Amino acid sequence: MTTIVVVRKGQLAAIAADSLTTFGSTRLAPEYDRNPHKILRYADSYIGVAGSAAHQLVLENLLTKNPDLALHGKEAIYESFRRLHPLLKEEAFLNPKEEDDDPYESSQMTVMIANPSGIFAVYSMREVFEFDRFWAIGSGRDFALGAMFVTYPRARDPAAVAKAGVEAGAEYDTGTALPMSLHTVTLAG
Repeated sequence: MTTIVVVRKGQLAAIAADSLTTFGSTRLAPEYDRNPHKILRYADSYIGVAGSAAHQLVLENLLTKNPDLALHGKEAIYESFRRLHPLLKEEAFLNPKEEDDDPYESSQMTVMIANPSGIFAVYSMREVFEFDRFWAIGSGRDFALGAMFVTYPRARDPAAVAKAGVEAGAEYDTGTALPMSLHTVTLAG
C-alpha cells in the first residue's frame, strides 16, 4: 500500500512517495516510524519501491553490495534487475512464485526510478517501461494518475505534478499518507 509517482517535464524529472507503512489492517504512521521514507538513492538515481515493506531493505542491501549496477536506460535497468533476481532468491530468500501460469519468476516488487536518463518503472517480472510524462504505482496510483493528468499541462515543473499525485493518493487511498518525500533530478541532454 503506497503511492509512488515519477514525472518528467522540461529538463527535470521528479519522484515522490508517501510515508505510510501498513501491516494488513494495521497502520504504522510516519510519526511512529524512524525511517518512513520509501525512496532510496543509488548513485545518481532515486528509487521508490512498492510491495512488501521488506523489499526496500532487501533492495537497499543488495544495491550496496553491487555498486556496479547500471540504471541509465531501459536495457541497462533490465540487465541490472535480471542480475539482481538470483541474488534476491539466494541471499534474501525471495519466494518468486505468483501464479502457476506465469511465464517467468516474479521479483514480487514494483519499482520506480528517476535519474538523469529519464523516468522508469520495473514490474515484478522485470518488465521495464520508460515514461515520457508521468506514471504512478501502488494502491493510490489511480488517484495519483488522475491528479497528475489534470495538473501536468498547467504546472511549470515536475515537482508540482508529483506533489499533486501523492496528495491525491493520500486524500483518497487508505494505504497512503503524508508527509511525502520528493526528489528532483536534471535530465541529461
